[in-house]
Amino acid sequence: MAGNVSYGSLPFSEQIAFFRRKFNTKTDAWTDVYGSAHDTEFMVAGANRDALLADLRTAVEKSLDGGTLETFRKDFAAIVARYGWSYSGGFEWRSRTIYETNLRSAYMAGRFRQLMDMRDTHPYWEYVHSDSVEHPREEHLGWNGMILRADDPWWIYHFPINAWGCECSVIGRTDDDLRRMGKDGPDTAPPIKFIARVIGQRSPGGPRTVIVPEGIDPGFEHTPGRSRYFSEVPPPRSSNPIGDGPFTPVEEAPATSAPLPAPRQAPVPEGDTDAVHAFLQLFGATAERDAVFRDPTGQRIAIGSDMFTSPEGHGQIPLTLAQALQLAEAVRHPDEIWAQIVWLPEEQQSLVRRYYLARLQQEGETDPLSVVFATGRDGWAGNISADDTLLQSLRQGISLWSRED
Repeated sequence: MAGNVSYGSLPFSEQIAFFRRKFNTKTDAWTDVYGSAHDTEFMVAGANRDALLADLRTAVEKSLDGGTLETFRKDFAAIVARYGWSYSGGFEWRSRTIYETNLRSAYMAGRFRQLMDMRDTHPYWEYVHSDSVEHPREEHLGWNGMILRADDPWWIYHFPINAWGCECSVIGRTDDDLRRMGKDGPDTAPPIKFIARVIGQRSPGGPRTVIVPEGIDPGFEHTPGRSRYFSEVPPPRSSNPIGDGPFTPVEEAPATSAPLPAPRQAPVPEGDTDAVHAFLQLFGATAERDAVFRDPTGQRIAIGSDMFTSPEGHGQIPLTLAQALQLAEAVRHPDEIWAQIVWLPEEQQSLVRRYYLARLQQEGETDPLSVVFATGRDGWAGNISADDTLLQSLRQGISLWSRED
């Protein structure tokens, strides 16, 4: 890796705008702000005082204006001494990590916006591995020179940066570029192999399991800046996503499944409140303003009115007030959270779906309701039934959380 890299030596407006629109978030561990949350939040792991975090941010912003790593290290040393801050890792490693991760992610977020704005003339993107990395990752080297359409879903997980110290980049390409390279079209994206990783073993919040593509470090399985460009609110997967259709349950439930916790009281609808309004209100969202909810594992879920807009453009999807409250309860207070790897034949790609499972007891009813809320890159779907067959069938894959934990 270059000894004195300065990503800010040639700053550009998209890069600077991306960084300066972030708000400060105090943290106790690096896992407190995860994945795409970095698009809107500035943090330094363990910086849990306002003044300390503000000074660290100022030092990073100076680097955006052309400062070098050595300049940042001088500021970093002065800040540490001023606050008596005890941080993890050695001085050389920690200062480089803060400097490079913040500047590189801002650079690539700005680059992503530029490439998106060029798609009409440069509809293909080429993955480029940096020769300056001292210890290249085998997977990143394997992707070097691969050209895919800009809208290929592979980029959602693999647009750089993809790991600590990653210096990979992306170049926009035209049809003429491909012809000069002897190509008659883009390459085929390699299959994505997802793996479970446990993070935060020493964090105050305790460990948790995340699912990332092979070759991608936890926390980097997203495109920097993508959540600024596209809404992260999951759309409905069909015109009526609350039913059996959107799911593909296995034939039988796992034979060794542990019993679920006892059912909890189902929320009781009151009055003539609009169903969508009631759902959004429970998460602090409105028809005009989206909100972000953190589930018990720390995963962010974007909540907004687009969740209830018919994909066929026929207005709002059908939803009763009772259904809205029951689905919200499953997300806010699940009994279990599971993840599964799902293959999408039409894309020839895999994705991760998260399943929020809850059993709710309605007053005056003998059998509890089984409520499922499923969400992934392709949208959300739900199921509410007095039969627990579907819910039980989804209790496999990777267990992320249980109410008994």
